[in-house]
Amino acid sequence: MANIIEVDDIHAPGTSVFCGMRDGALRKTGSDGGIFIAESPKVIERALDAGCVPVSLLTAKKHIEGDARQVIERCGSIPVYTANDEVLKEIAGFAVTRGVFCAMKRPVLKAVRELCKNASRVAVLENIAEATNVGSIFRSAAALGFDAVFVTPSCCDPLNRRAVRVSMGTVFQVPWTRIACFPQQWPRDGLCQLKSLGFKTAALALTDNSIGMDNTALLSEEKLAVILGTEGDGLLPQTIAGCDYTVKIPMAHSVDSLNVSAAAAVAFWQLRKFRVGE
Repeated sequence: MANIIEVDDIHAPGTSVFCGMRDGALRKTGSDGGIFIAESPKVIERALDAGCVPVSLLTAKKHIEGDARQVIERCGSIPVYTANDEVLKEIAGFAVTRGVFCAMKRPVLKAVRELCKNASRVAVLENIAEATNVGSIFRSAAALGFDAVFVTPSCCDPLNRRAVRVSMGTVFQVPWTRIACFPQQWPRDGLCQLKSLGFKTAALALTDNSIGMDNTALLSEEKLAVILGTEGDGLLPQTIAGCDYTVKIPMAHSVDSLNVSAAAAVAFWQLRKFRVGE
């Protein structure tokens, strides 16, 4: 049975986890690896489907018997804090539109080796800082059949609230983990690990030696890791130097590059192992 608790101010007991939705602080909350926030019923449902453990819910009163009803039913007896729109805005720190938030325990990340066991196509996100880009890349990876995503130590957290929202919950559908524990271990240790697991590595970058995505040898690789760099600067020079391939997307009208999330979608489509729908 749902445990509905009405709150009328920002200091109400139990709501502190939702105050400001600060992702860095949430990672340090609790004793089991931290908390993340899933937003909107669809995203929360996907997190629950993936086995994520709910801690508490925050929703507008009007959603209890509406948009949030199914989520509440699935979450058992955890606290369900409810308030009017003004109090929700005060707690969250922004105008709430979807009206349903779920605080969940962060899952334990698996080892790179485990995620690579049966994988043929994986993506590596190097130091990508913008949460919306990370979320978009996960959505493309899910839609276009990539088996796993790895993020470097300085990359935005895929469980950042905005990344989760933009991904439409696909961060819970595509297996992911961190590759290398500390910034100084990437790229050397990370690339070596991928190669030891049988992957050829493809850096997405514009250089004099870049090949097109229709390259026969590239497309025929049994195991391929596609590596995408941070906004603006792109991949580290040592990353490019350490990869088996440097790959570019041909451009028209003197356009030099695409946003990293758009480039990821193009690359995932061209380099996928199978044809979607076949």
